[in-house]
Formats: sequence, C-alpha cells, structure tokens
Amino acid sequence: MIFRIAALSNRPARRGWPLRAAIALSVALFVAGCSGTDTKYDKTAGWSAEQLYADAKAEADAGAWTEARERLTAIESRYPFGVYAQQALIDLAYVNWKDGENEQALAAIDRFQQMYPNHPGTDYMLYLKGLINFTPASAFMSNLTGQDPAERDPKGLRASYDAFNELIKRYPSSKYTPDAEKRVTWLVNAIAMNEVYVARYYYERGAYVAAANRAQTVITDFEGAPASEEALVIMVASYDKLGLTDLKDDAQRVLKTNYPNGTVNEQTLLTDKSWWNPFSWK
Repeated sequence: MIFRIAALSNRPARRGWPLRAAIALSVALFVAGCSGTDTKYDKTAGWSAEQLYADAKAEADAGAWTEARERLTAIESRYPFGVYAQQALIDLAYVNWKDGENEQALAAIDRFQQMYPNHPGTDYMLYLKGLINFTPASAFMSNLTGQDPAERDPKGLRASYDAFNELIKRYPSSKYTPDAEKRVTWLVNAIAMNEVYVARYYYERGAYVAAANRAQTVITDFEGAPASEEALVIMVASYDKLGLTDLKDDAQRVLKTNYPNGTVNEQTLLTDKSWWNPFSWK
C-alpha cells in the first residue's frame, strides 16, 4: 500500500517536472542578469551637474584623483553647454596634473583654450600650462640626479616659457603673473644654458664654427642672461682655435667689458660638469 501511494504520487511529479524546471531556469537567468547589472551600476546616474561637481570637488580635496576625474568627465559628457562644464574642464586639467597625467592635463587645457578663448579663467590655464611643462624638465629629476635641467631636451622649457610669457603679456594684473615672471627669468637662462651646452658639445669635438655660432645665439637671443658669460668664453676659445684673431679680440673685449670680474675661462668652463639651478625650484 505504501509503495502504491508513492507510485501514484510520482505520476504528477513526472508530468509537472518540465514546468518546474523552466521556472527554475528562468529564475536563475534573472538572478544572473541582475548580478551583471549590479557590476555596471553608476551611482551618479541622474545626478545634476551641480551634484557631480560638488562630489568631484570633495573627491579632489581628499586626493581621490580617479574619482574626481570620473565626475568631471561625466559633467563634460552629460552637461556640455553649462557653466559647470567650463569649470569642470579647468579642474580636469588640474586633477590630471596632480595625478601625474601631464599629457591629459595639457590636452584638457588645449580643449579649454579652443572652446573658451576669452574665458576669465584663461590666465590660470596659461599658468597651469607653464607649470606642467616647467616641473618635469627643470626641478624634480635635477634635484635627484644632479643633472643641469638645461642639458635636457629644451622643448618643455620653451613650452613653459611661451605659456608664462603669454600670461605676463595678456594678464599683467593676474595674481599668477608675479610667480610667472620669476619663472620666466629662470627659464630664459635655462634655455640659454642649453645653447651653451650644445656649443660646448661642438667645441669639445673640434666643430669650432658650430660652437661659435651656437654661442652667438645666446648673445643675440638672450641678451643679459647669466649664461652669456659662458657663451662669450666659448666664442673666444672657438675663434682662437680657428685663427680668427679679430673676432676673438672682439669677443674678448665684450667679455671683459660685461664681466670684468668674471672667473670663467676656457679651462673651467669646459671641464666643469656641475649642475646649475639658480632658483632651486621645488
């Protein structure tokens, strides 16, 4: 009797199994779908530009550059025509710079300058552009390695100089201009010193004409820069090697007139490999 009851109870189970299996499979697929959706969930969906910007500022203040970048980028993509989009682009350049993403920072500055050429924040963007190009080429690695920044590729130095110089000319009353002026003074001599190193390179390899011409560039393009003394010494030495007495005497006279108490000479200049960083920028 027991087996009969069991057998009878099994019959509807066999008839209903496909339906129950289908329901179970549907539930499993639904749960899996929900799980996949959770991984892509964006908590900022539906946020206003104001909410996104407030959160970006909070993240930046905490040093969470990745999160701040995500919020600022979201403002650009979701609200491209509002005032928050303009400010977001300014802050995006800063955040990328602080996060070590210099190329992205410069790209953000370029977009800003193209989209908002007369924006009140242009002076800051020029200042930031100068800083981004200034730091890697001039201070940090030089302080670690003892390498003169002028011995590096001058491209960054010149880009920094151009940005600061534009800031000084266009916005003389900007709060960023005084610091830019100090940095320009440093950059002028750093770029001039780069020319001196090139002239020195040519001189040491017996290319005296090239050495003299490169040194002459320092005198004509960077008048008054401290590097002019070294350039004049190379000119005197190069003309001497070439047997150009008149040119040598002229260069010697200019050297003595402008640097009567100078201690730089051919021997000290061409053997001195010490690094040079007059303002010790950090």
